[in-house]
Amino acid sequence: MDKIIDEKTQGNTLTLEAREGNSRKLYIESYGCAMNFSDSEIVASILADQGYNTTNLLEEADLVLVNTCSIRDKAEQTVRKRLEKYNAVKRINPKMKVGVLGCMAERLKEKFLEEEKIVDLVVGPDAYKDIPNLLKEVEEGRDAVNVILSKEETYGDISPVRLGGNGITAFVSITRGCDNMCTFCVVPFTRGRERSRDPQSIMEEVNDLAEKGYKEITLLGQNVDSYLWYGGGLKKDFKKASEMQQATATDFAQLLDLVATAHPKMRIRFSTSNPQDMHEEVLYVMAKHENICNHIHLPVQSGSTRILKEMNRQHTREEYMKLIDRIWEIIPGCAISQDMIVGFPTETEEDHKETLSLMEYVKYDFGYMYKYSERPGTMAARKLEDDVPEETKSRRLTEIVDLQQKHSAIRTAEFLGKTVTVLIEKESKKNKDEWSGRTEHNNVAVFPKSTYKPGDFVKVKVTDCTTATLIGEVVEHS
Repeated sequence: MDKIIDEKTQGNTLTLEAREGNSRKLYIESYGCAMNFSDSEIVASILADQGYNTTNLLEEADLVLVNTCSIRDKAEQTVRKRLEKYNAVKRINPKMKVGVLGCMAERLKEKFLEEEKIVDLVVGPDAYKDIPNLLKEVEEGRDAVNVILSKEETYGDISPVRLGGNGITAFVSITRGCDNMCTFCVVPFTRGRERSRDPQSIMEEVNDLAEKGYKEITLLGQNVDSYLWYGGGLKKDFKKASEMQQATATDFAQLLDLVATAHPKMRIRFSTSNPQDMHEEVLYVMAKHENICNHIHLPVQSGSTRILKEMNRQHTREEYMKLIDRIWEIIPGCAISQDMIVGFPTETEEDHKETLSLMEYVKYDFGYMYKYSERPGTMAARKLEDDVPEETKSRRLTEIVDLQQKHSAIRTAEFLGKTVTVLIEKESKKNKDEWSGRTEHNNVAVFPKSTYKPGDFVKVKVTDCTTATLIGEVVEHS
């Protein structure tokens, strides 16, 4: 759950420039967090070398892949409906092959292949390099599955194809898997234990993006601030590393400093952070570099220490509040966003009130809020009864969302009359005569187009705002 789920991008079909000589068509749809969208870029790169160009027309595809998420029941139900659609098209075009990638694939492999027979191949998050072999199995009339979780795979040697991107912002994956074992979360079971990517391969990818004109990158992982490279291997095995490996290891603060120093004109973001791993060294690096955005996505999940313990979160309410205070001491005005789960098993009205009071303390800039949904295979599903009534969950979620909107309005209004730096990303959806971009605090800003273009940094004076958007006018190029 410690992942940002952008509802606007769910189910996006990803396309890129056709490679000359490729004759087969790949249709790939992605659901879930940014990690899944990043993984789809890796898959497209692998398949481009196998003769596939992407298409956004389902009916003309030779291969249809859906990259899935098991974080919430809603995501799984959406994917099931899409599989029904794919198979309806497949009846018209029987040569089409359908495959499921990602977290849901790992969790439901037997159902998809054997019981329901709705897919031809099933590929887990660590097995994407095996897709060409699996396709050969399918072409020879056999079902194909590889959901083996790896202790080493980071895809550091694959240069991702930037699918459906704007040529301005990009994700760079730095870790895979997770060791935290939060009781509500399937990620450790679907993506495996945590391992970090070689910093040299990360820098090569960032350098390549800079050469291609990208202006902003987001360092990405299930838990970015626990990044630790000591020559390869699982994070949990670091204690077994040699003295030399431990002495020369690279942690997240050092990696962040390395990237920001190498490309001072490129904006740097990172996501997602875990409170237990957000060390002060990272905050000092952020304060040191102007090009590192002053925004931290810091999921808390609940304001109740008792519920946090039930969730197996490795922090208390009080520790989280101290961390917030420290962030603002070192980086004044840093924007903080949250993930919150309501209605976790045994949550009482008192626990709920503690969540509301924590929100009042922090006044988050924005957040991602969900009702608890039991995920098969998690510790919560095995050991805790989902005992909070659905109507209670809905009411509590409404209260939390309403409070967040109030706080978002307060935070956004703080920029009225101020001048902010905005990276222009695209045309505004609501007005074709306006550009839309983001500030370093991750606020969306819209303003008249004038002579500027996507990829420009501009200074915008804020004259008005909504709860989520700054409205203003450009005063100069940045």
